[in-house]
Amino acid sequence: MNGGGALAAMAALLQRDLRVALRRRADTGAVLVFFLIVVSLFPLGVGPQFELLRRLGAGVVWVAALLASMLSLARLFADDHADGTLEQLLLSPTPLALLVLAKAAAHWLASGLLLVAASPLLALQFDLEGRAIGVLFVSLLLGTPLLSLIGAIGAALTVGLRGAGVLLGLLVLPLVSPVLIFGAGAVDAAAAGLDPGAHLSLLGAMLALALVLAPLAAAAALRIAHD
Repeated sequence: MNGGGALAAMAALLQRDLRVALRRRADTGAVLVFFLIVVSLFPLGVGPQFELLRRLGAGVVWVAALLASMLSLARLFADDHADGTLEQLLLSPTPLALLVLAKAAAHWLASGLLLVAASPLLALQFDLEGRAIGVLFVSLLLGTPLLSLIGAIGAALTVGLRGAGVLLGLLVLPLVSPVLIFGAGAVDAAAAGLDPGAHLSLLGAMLALALVLAPLAAAAALRIAHD
């Protein structure tokens, strides 16, 4: 298939997954509500200890974003496997890795982007300064697509299995721990008056690498699961 045909197939799959997400507003909203609740519970539990809240803020927001994104990952390929769409994707002349990339992009647009947009408002609960909030926004903008891409590998490995949600968590959470470390570290560096550029550069490099390797790994896992 030529490049134009592959891009058209990716765009069609992306639009289809986004339409499905819009029809399932309850599922999409549950991700955002879960994120809001988890982040908001910490200041209530800790109390008005602003120094402690500032230290915890970046880590809490990042952990909540990670857990929220996991809620919808289990269904990334499960619905396609159940209705036979996955077989059509496997037989498509478009490289499977490109189709996986389109599905991961749809997952991020339907869930991860909402978390990024809500993060500055939630960060105010932790008394973070403007510079730290900006770095938090940028780190999530770089890091949440990584969660979708790495999560696609776990979703592909567990497609069609019972208890896929539990297995998915066991597979994905260790893999995304560097994303959590560098994302929260960038905000901590900014809050301490240091340059967060090194952390953000590492997140950007990881994202560039994942854009190439993660769809290939997920495509291989889907073929193994189908066979």
